Amino acid sequence: MHNDHYIFGGTILLGMILAMSSFGVVVHPVFADAPIISNITISSTTENSATITWETDIDSDSVLNYGINSSYGIIRDSGADKREHSITIPNLDVATTYHFRITSADEEGNQGISGDFTFTTTIPEDLVEQIISKEQQALVAKATELIDQVTDPDAVLVLAEEIQDKAEDILRPPSIEGAARVAEIGMDYAVIVWKTNREAGSQVAFATAEEYAASGGEYTRTQGIPDDRVLEHEVRLEGLLPATEYHFQVQSEDDNNLEGLSDDNTFETKSRLPTVQDVQLLKIEETSVTIAWSTDIPAAGVVEYENLDTGELRAEGSPEFLSTHTVRLSDLTLGTTYVAIVKAENEAGDASESEQIVFTTVEDEEEPIISKVTNDSTLFPGAETRIQTIVKWETDELSTCGMFFRQGIQESIEPFALDAKEEPATEHVQVVTEFQPSTVYQFWIECTDLAENTARSENFVLFTPAKEKSIIDIILENFEGAFGWVKNIGA
Repeated sequence: MHNDHYIFGGTILLGMILAMSSFGVVVHPVFADAPIISNITISSTTENSATITWETDIDSDSVLNYGINSSYGIIRDSGADKREHSITIPNLDVATTYHFRITSADEEGNQGISGDFTFTTTIPEDLVEQIISKEQQALVAKATELIDQVTDPDAVLVLAEEIQDKAEDILRPPSIEGAARVAEIGMDYAVIVWKTNREAGSQVAFATAEEYAASGGEYTRTQGIPDDRVLEHEVRLEGLLPATEYHFQVQSEDDNNLEGLSDDNTFETKSRLPTVQDVQLLKIEETSVTIAWSTDIPAAGVVEYENLDTGELRAEGSPEFLSTHTVRLSDLTLGTTYVAIVKAENEAGDASESEQIVFTTVEDEEEPIISKVTNDSTLFPGAETRIQTIVKWETDELSTCGMFFRQGIQESIEPFALDAKEEPATEHVQVVTEFQPSTVYQFWIECTDLAENTARSENFVLFTPAKEKSIIDIILENFEGAFGWVKNIGA
């Protein structure tokens, strides 16, 4: 007798003994002569179906319960006339895991019941390559199957609007939150930081302002980590030029190859810092000191110094951008120790400084240093030709100077002395009107500082300009060249 209903409680289950192995489950029947189920196999699965096979030791029917959880549905092949069984379950959902259990009964109604098994329907092959995530593959497969079942036009429109809204939300590129900013900047580098609303790569495209203009707004280089997946981004641009304006744009691309871009921004690298080198104390005097140094690029220079006895701070320097520098610190106190620092500033206002220099003013026993000697002669034509020569020079300290000269360069010729200036100075000018045209002169300078130390410069040679010729002189010279007798006229 066949049973159409399965009783899982009551006295019929009291004697059930179920023994399971991995996949060949052996089920002990309720009655001694109930069919024994074995060799349960999921022989195949497709997108929408699965085939289950099993064997019984005696002829019996085929019953299979299945569902998406352990609350099984049922599918039945009546007729207790076979030992090899096979049932195909149709109309399943794609990419879905199902539970199933097998029941087989003989002609007398004795039932064998298996344990719980599972299978998962497959995913369409065209989704496997496009979608990496297995979970997303399954969801897309199920959604596609459901969409195929929608035929009402109004329902299709609603569905299309919903998909469009979802696509616009998900397929929107990463958003650059706020503005990208330059967090740090140096002479040859810059650090760019920004944030995105979702994890994405970190890359910066950039070009010099000149390159950007020449290319019509294109960036020539990129640096960063495009495969990065972060919300807070930081890229350090290396190998930049000093004192140069750059255009840049931050770029963040996500796993869907959607790229978020910032607006174009600019920054300017710092100028090259001057290096202070070869600092020297040229001269230490009673109330002054002369400091010299050089810089590797033109720079303005200043000396900041402090009186260690009083703590008074002062500074002296020049705003000119030079490579060699000399500064004289005056109005110092005799026998006092000072500490000084040389500062060099480039045209952008960026400064560097030397190490500390310590000195003590002492009694002046050194001669003044005479430098930058120049001369310039001018001829004033007229009835009586006159020559004016201007001689300039400098001393490193306040000095009174006089100029000496002789006609020619013979040491035996007695020199002439010009009156010395009575007021001590460091910049000196002497105007000479005693020189004759077309003549060689030798001159030198002697200077005495406030401590009565005297210095003499080296000897200098100058040539005064030739007297201009009148038109009569020129005509006579031409005739003399053509006719030798002209020179005898008036003899």
